[in-house]
Amino acid sequence: MASQSANLWVLLGLSLAGIVFLTRKLKQTVKEDFGAFIQRLQLLPPPQPAPPKAPHPLTALTFALSDLFHIEGHLSTFGHPDWATTHQPASSTSPPVSALVEGGATCVGTTVVDPLAFGISGENKHYGTPTNPAVPARVPGGSSSGAAVAVAANLVDFALGVDTNGGVRVPAGFCGILGFRPSYGAVSHTGIIPISTSLDTVGWFAKDPNILRRVGHILLQAPFVTRRNPRQIIIADDCFQHINVPLDRSSQVMIKATEKLFGRQVLKHISLEDYISSKVPSLKEGSGQKTNGELKASSLKLLANIMQFLQRHEFRLMHDEWMNIVKPDLHPAVSAQLQEKIDVADVEIENSKSVRNEMRAALNSLLKDEGILVIPTVADSPPKLGGKEILSEDYQSRAFSLLSIASISGCCQVSIPLGFYDKYPVSVSLIARHGGDRFLLDTLQTMYTTLQEQADSSAKSKSSRNVVSKEESAEIAKERGNQAYKDKQWQKAIGFYTEAIKLSGDNATYYSNRAQAYLELGSYIQAEADCTKAISFDKKNVKAYFRRGTAREMLGYYKDAIDDFKHALVLEPTNKRAASAADRLRKLFQ
Repeated sequence: MASQSANLWVLLGLSLAGIVFLTRKLKQTVKEDFGAFIQRLQLLPPPQPAPPKAPHPLTALTFALSDLFHIEGHLSTFGHPDWATTHQPASSTSPPVSALVEGGATCVGTTVVDPLAFGISGENKHYGTPTNPAVPARVPGGSSSGAAVAVAANLVDFALGVDTNGGVRVPAGFCGILGFRPSYGAVSHTGIIPISTSLDTVGWFAKDPNILRRVGHILLQAPFVTRRNPRQIIIADDCFQHINVPLDRSSQVMIKATEKLFGRQVLKHISLEDYISSKVPSLKEGSGQKTNGELKASSLKLLANIMQFLQRHEFRLMHDEWMNIVKPDLHPAVSAQLQEKIDVADVEIENSKSVRNEMRAALNSLLKDEGILVIPTVADSPPKLGGKEILSEDYQSRAFSLLSIASISGCCQVSIPLGFYDKYPVSVSLIARHGGDRFLLDTLQTMYTTLQEQADSSAKSKSSRNVVSKEESAEIAKERGNQAYKDKQWQKAIGFYTEAIKLSGDNATYYSNRAQAYLELGSYIQAEADCTKAISFDKKNVKAYFRRGTAREMLGYYKDAIDDFKHALVLEPTNKRAASAADRLRKLFQ
């Protein structure tokens, strides 16, 4: 019996050892490939020219490409096996791919995309979801997930993807690498499976800004120009106020790098929401959802709606017949979007075209030849693998509001990693005018090292100040906001108050103070919302009632405004400003 028992223990030990061995082997396989590739192949460059001619500009570089580029004799999957079984191999190679190979680079394989390249998660149940090297338990971002992962995991020097509504920028942000979306039409669309003809751009990833720039010189075929420093770097303060990263780890990094390289005089702060609202009148014509006469969506959300509408509409124009015949297995959320029967009126198409034209004109006017707009790349950190968060309306609205700026205007954008915050990659994006691609790549190369230094410094500084409580930090931010307000720097004040709110989100004073700054800028919807939040935390906040009344008066909600002024008087009967405002409105409207 003792011998049998001993044998059982030996067998059990061997079984456990086998499991450990297989687990280690599986981890090693994942580590080597990261699930990025669908097919390994080789496209070799031509022989080097004989001296004294210079070698090919991309010599010794390797690249991969998302599996929706045509390669002669190769069958692209478009991220779905049903596409592969119903199409023929390509008869020619996509011009951008040919240009890179002729430029000296070696293509080593095709990479995973979202099924039909329709998504921003990067998940693919048919070919497997690539592992995000930066945060393995989180999604890599899509649609060009495999291309981004191949670069992030150092499997290739650069990779090609297609950016329609964020297909390059989102995975670049989630994986912590550089991602470039060129100006619409700057790189040939020929030889790619189309997603949305008015939004598609051929973008690329790299870790090294010099490689990103060298690839750009090949693909853009832009004439050589002398490198120029930006004359203006414009921070879209409102876009940074609602992301889950503190300002000192996002926009402040950009501000400090700009001051160090070009001087403080180059910096400018704007509310992009307000700017777009004033410069894109077509955005308000048939684009918004209204409830009780109140415009529900902001200008950026309306832009996001138009971008998604165009993507769905144009995708179905090209692929509806195939979808109806094949009925591919898709995620229910994606399937619902693509199969929903929508009667598209000509006026909607014309309005979308008007918005695109006005957006491009507005940003070109703002940025001119040597201006840069700074926004967050993504609003939130990468969601968990297999989670439903990324499919929620709120998550997509926040993401697409930022992504739609370049997609609708057709301007060029580069996503830049700024290290990690709370264990997740942080990034910002620079946008240049339509056609300013070479200038943007040059600016990136000029600023990149300083940006990384400032990001590292900010991270170390933050960790060394852990002894300071969040409440104390919030009060410091509030005081800075108060000083900025006194100096009539409204946007700067809003930024500091926002920082205070992020540190201590249940303080009525912070919301009320930010509302006052919004009032100075004429941002009445935001001011009303902040006052309502302040009142929810402090029912006796007189200033919040008075400021909300002021905002509502400017928005035309006169009865509600009178009620707010009355409430302020009940709490503080000697408040002359509230009494005067209430009397004025009563005489006019009662």
